[in-house]
Amino acid sequence: MRIKTIIVILITVLLTVVLMQNTGSVNFEFLWTTFAMSKLIMLAIVAVIGFILGVLVARPKRVKRLGGELADNSLNKGESNTLSDEDREYIH
Repeated sequence: MRIKTIIVILITVLLTVVLMQNTGSVNFEFLWTTFAMSKLIMLAIVAVIGFILGVLVARPKRVKRLGGELADNSLNKGESNTLSDEDREYIH
């Protein structure tokens, strides 16, 4: 197994243990209201929100140029030969 897979499994196991140990009810204050909720549900909600934010932050970004076009589209991905004529002459 890869190290990333092992770390994800360990974090998942630790999160499950924490969630199962915190099943009691607690009062939460949000803005001007107070409500009772299970710590299990609140921790699960926070974990899901944290995961979603982590995925959004970690995904690769597209680079835009000043003209508004994507830099990825300006690359010639279909062409394997990117040498100039001068470079080809130098090599041969």
